[in-house]
Amino acid sequence: MKVVVVDYGAGNLHSVSRAVVNAGTRPLVTSNPSYLDDAEAVIVPGVGAAADTMSNLRASGFVEPIHDYISSGRPFLGVCMGQQALFEVSEEGGEHECLGILPGRVVRFANGLKVPHMGWNQVRIVKQHPIFEGVGDGSYFYFVHSYYPRPADPEIVIGETEYGVNFASVIARDNIVATQFHPEKSGEAGLRMYANFLKIATTAGVS
Repeated sequence: MKVVVVDYGAGNLHSVSRAVVNAGTRPLVTSNPSYLDDAEAVIVPGVGAAADTMSNLRASGFVEPIHDYISSGRPFLGVCMGQQALFEVSEEGGEHECLGILPGRVVRFANGLKVPHMGWNQVRIVKQHPIFEGVGDGSYFYFVHSYYPRPADPEIVIGETEYGVNFASVIARDNIVATQFHPEKSGEAGLRMYANFLKIATTAGVS
């Protein structure tokens, strides 16, 4: 199975690749958008700010290929900034247009909360999904972020986390799954989510 990890200069690629290898598949880490054409699963990880993320995605020529890939119905996993970039607008450092694949905004945690929200926190499963197979409700995952997505459609929220507010820490719609936390840095539960994503991709290939 051809699993592509998108390299747009955001770092954190080694731990993501290692998690995919742990799940039994060697991914292609690439900065070449043409490799999305025949990919069977795509992962967009990310750390850093929205403006830099979108600037790098545009400069690397990934914006249209990501749109085309997701429109094709093939499995897509976004991680941290890879989740936030899916929405319409991020308020990080002003207003920045994102990919606009999902309706909603990315907003900052309220004043008075320590940011970034960093460390281990629980994810409450609000809607069952194959990405959670073998992952217990209330499992802990590793977070590092000062902004969080506020989806316009609450139906896409499948996991929530509390940090001053209940926010969408896992979202899913059709072939898209995305997490605000870093599964690759979240021990056994996180590795299980990568394995589940690859299982989803394998099943999609069969059908």
